[in-house]
Amino acid sequence: MRLLTTFLFFLVNSISFSQTTVNGSFMHNGLTRTYSFYVPAIYDGTQAYPLVLNLHGYTSNGTEQSFYGNFKPIADTAGFIVVHPEGTIQTGTASTQFWNVGFFPSNVDDIGFLESLIDTISNSYNIDATRIYSTGMSNGGFMSYKLACESNRFAAIASVTGSMTTQMQNNCSPIKPIPVMEIHGTADPTVPYNGQTGMLAIDNVLSIWAGYNGCTSAPTMTMVPNINTTDDATAEHYVYAPGTNNVTMEHYKVINGAHTWPGAAITIGVTCKDFSASKEIWRFFSQYSNSEASVKNNEMAKIQVYPNPANDILKINHGMTGDLNVTVIDAAGKLILQTTEQNQSFELDISKIQQGMYSIKLENDSQIINTRFSKF
Repeated sequence: MRLLTTFLFFLVNSISFSQTTVNGSFMHNGLTRTYSFYVPAIYDGTQAYPLVLNLHGYTSNGTEQSFYGNFKPIADTAGFIVVHPEGTIQTGTASTQFWNVGFFPSNVDDIGFLESLIDTISNSYNIDATRIYSTGMSNGGFMSYKLACESNRFAAIASVTGSMTTQMQNNCSPIKPIPVMEIHGTADPTVPYNGQTGMLAIDNVLSIWAGYNGCTSAPTMTMVPNINTTDDATAEHYVYAPGTNNVTMEHYKVINGAHTWPGAAITIGVTCKDFSASKEIWRFFSQYSNSEASVKNNEMAKIQVYPNPANDILKINHGMTGDLNVTVIDAAGKLILQTTEQNQSFELDISKIQQGMYSIKLENDSQIINTRFSKF
């Protein structure tokens, strides 16, 4: 599941982030967890945006994955926010990052971290809670399956060169049917297509999820047009008939493909260039929403924040009683302003804070209300 390469190292270190990339961190279960996310220029906060988690592979990191499995150009036109979380350091190593899917003894709560990350970003950005997705490379693909098994926050998942462990299979109990896409090379030496000890074959993974999703008919197969005859790979595209709740599944079987992301700009093995994994994943994701998602901050209708955007003074009306703690944080989760209020209508002086998107939290002994505002 290794993704670190000299080529990718130089690519990552030769390109600077734009101002639309936000870096942040917070404490979760005693660990400092870090992340970055990309906000397209067309985002203005007036519409709820989908959120895509793009999880790195074993030994890799979020920065490398943001370039290798690149969704940024797609996010710019389709309109979604893409997140690149960081795993934790494997015990006994200096810097090897991983997701806790059962390969190594670990108590790291990655599911809790990723769910908290969704909430953190949702506190500062207008996120559509029904359109949250997870994809990833290798170990990140495994983690996406684990999220589908144990979390109800996701509308669909996709795995590139990932699979499931036998431990994950034994503990998997999906709360609801969930659309699944698997993209995998038949010559993958790291996560073999036909499986190995402790790791399921891809056909078995697809069969398991077809059962969960009620996709009882055999999938139909079409050949992906072989538009690049020099990449040493071709691809078959399998589509499952809709099952429970109209959920379906797709599989790109990359013939002779290695442990690689199809369509990636960097070739680190036999990489199919006949299609873009990133484009096909978003096409797949964009069809689905999670009707059972619990919408966070549904108390927002009870609070009025105006003018929005604001410059010097932010006016707030609310229906809460008693002593009120008021907190303002920026998009990276940094505390910007904190005060207390007793009145149901009050003003905040925001003249000294920088331009950008902020979340504001009102909290008393029995209630918490979160909403957002912009400073111009």
